[in-house]
Amino acid sequence: MSQETTYLELSEVDGAHKFYEVIVDNATLTVRYGRIGDQGQVKASAYPDNARARAAAAKKIGEKVRKGYAPAVPGVRQKRSVSRRQIVSTRSTAHTAPVLWRYDSGAPAFGIFVDGQHCMVGNEHGVITTLDHDARVRSQVRLPDGVKCIVADDAWVYAGCDDGNVYDLSGKVPRVAYAIAPEIDIYWLDIHDGVLGVSDADGGITAVDHEDEFLWRRPGRGRSAWMVRCDRDAIYHGHSQGVTGYEWRTGSELWHTKTGAVLFGWQENGSVFAGTSSREVVRLSKSGRHERSYLCDAPVFSCATAEGGRYVFAGDSQSSIYCFDADGTRLWKLGTGCGSAYSMQYHDDRLYVVTTGGHLACIDASEPAIRAAQAGDVPEVRDIKAPRQAPQPVQPTIVEVTSDSGAGVVVQCRDDRGRLRVQVLSDGYRHDWSVQFPKGIREPGARYLVTEVRESSRGGYYRAYGDIRRLR
Repeated sequence: MSQETTYLELSEVDGAHKFYEVIVDNATLTVRYGRIGDQGQVKASAYPDNARARAAAAKKIGEKVRKGYAPAVPGVRQKRSVSRRQIVSTRSTAHTAPVLWRYDSGAPAFGIFVDGQHCMVGNEHGVITTLDHDARVRSQVRLPDGVKCIVADDAWVYAGCDDGNVYDLSGKVPRVAYAIAPEIDIYWLDIHDGVLGVSDADGGITAVDHEDEFLWRRPGRGRSAWMVRCDRDAIYHGHSQGVTGYEWRTGSELWHTKTGAVLFGWQENGSVFAGTSSREVVRLSKSGRHERSYLCDAPVFSCATAEGGRYVFAGDSQSSIYCFDADGTRLWKLGTGCGSAYSMQYHDDRLYVVTTGGHLACIDASEPAIRAAQAGDVPEVRDIKAPRQAPQPVQPTIVEVTSDSGAGVVVQCRDDRGRLRVQVLSDGYRHDWSVQFPKGIREPGARYLVTEVRESSRGGYYRAYGDIRRLR
């Protein structure tokens, strides 16, 4: 009996870059799946006869087609480009900073998020570790690809990955909230009220709305766009020629200010900060006016501020970190002792950095600790190792099924002119508003139980928060 092969790809313009191949050979069903350009994973199953193997294949193919996969020709579509930040990191000649603890994540790390309860680090292996402020590991999750960044949007925390997907981390299982077009070589991501900004290797800038649909895309004024920051009014884009502000709804250019090539970006309520290859952090008003420069001794690959910009921090390519006051006076320069800081965040008198060596380091940035460190007196570092057994990759399309509809908000997936939309069924909500909801688990007519649904601050739609289960 001849072999039957069906090859599918998730081939939407703004979709993920995955393939799914089903082969029926007599009574054996073989499934191969993964990222386009990779060999993928293979699973084979034996059935009593060819008819049952074909029936099982048809069921699997139907499930994938309902999720947006379509027939394709292998090899036509290529694996997406992935660019990683390269730093030739040298050892700092400054005194060592007062590092309280450092967690070895096991691979170079870009992603960092810190709030009042947690510290999160995401590395190139896709592992996100959550620790408390005393360095106790609370949880680990492994995403399907390397983590580029971790960003917060009100109560939601998202991780952008090399596979082009942006995962919502607010529930027990990470879910795909956005899927970036495969031709975009992502450099950085940011989000505000559901609107995602994406900067890329070619210097382009893209805005995506809460339904994972393009608002607009612009080529930008430069290349190598390592900075994107979003707020309620604009998207701020840093690239090889400086910083450009765009109106978030339409993408119309609001202003452009030349600086050195931008390698990282930060923002406060009234200002944006650009770390540059010209050895400075540049502070601009949100109308584009140059406000201040903070001079370092090497290219700046990360920056952050204390609340309101009262302190400005920078990390350079020589494993040093800096602190300035708001007026530009350098207060101190110290070495990390564990590599150059790819990203950083300040919280409650502590500076947290993730480094080329894969560490999340907690630095005591209080004045007494810094004065002691400048005199060579630092605490003994507590080195924390990753758990011995790495977590298995998550499966973001698997949904727990329940029959209990009384412990949350019920929503339903409906077909809207070829697009699968989600709307609230429970009382007390606008039933004509859509819900920001993961794409990978949407099925026509399916009902889901969501922990909580909150109205967007801009209005007009809701956002699902927390755990999601499918109702029988």
